[in-house]
Amino acid sequence: MQNERPAAPRTVHLDARQVRTLAHPLRMRLLGTLRADGPATATTLADKLDTNTGATSYHLRQLAEVGLVTEDLDRGTGRQRWWRAAHDISNFEPTDFDDDPDARAAVQWIQADQVRLLAELAERWMAAEHGYSRQWRDAAGMSDVLLTLGPARLRALNDELWQLLERYRDEQVPDEPEAESVLVFLAAFPRVEGKR
Repeated sequence: MQNERPAAPRTVHLDARQVRTLAHPLRMRLLGTLRADGPATATTLADKLDTNTGATSYHLRQLAEVGLVTEDLDRGTGRQRWWRAAHDISNFEPTDFDDDPDARAAVQWIQADQVRLLAELAERWMAAEHGYSRQWRDAAGMSDVLLTLGPARLRALNDELWQLLERYRDEQVPDEPEAESVLVFLAAFPRVEGKR
């Protein structure tokens, strides 16, 4: 078709300007919601995120200015603007910003917000899990393991886990009657006990 636009790249490697823009509670929630639920209007997002349309519109424009969201021109009509995430995944290396104190602070805020989100979503699951089938309750959960690794092996482990997650993401969804969106958080870091 002539009017078809090429698909957006799945992953964006964030630059300093993007991390500084993303380090805001509402902007993180807007981008996450657009990625999870698909295109939406500022009004729909405001209702979903319990905020006002003016704030939602403003922050969507800020995200658009740095290329993290884009207007969905196929859905917009007149005054109604639809927005979509420009990428499925954002990534960065924390050391990308060693020479930029503002971007470094933004990265620390983003990572702390991810930890807060993990805790919030885990608590929601634990409050609701008894309403799910036995299969769901046995399949879901959290665990941890203590490994002895250097930075090179930890990097290799993270890369391998990420490849596995991408494979599951890219596979055709099997015909499972109970299939739902599942959140997977990946975290691996040195155990710090008053060292340094």
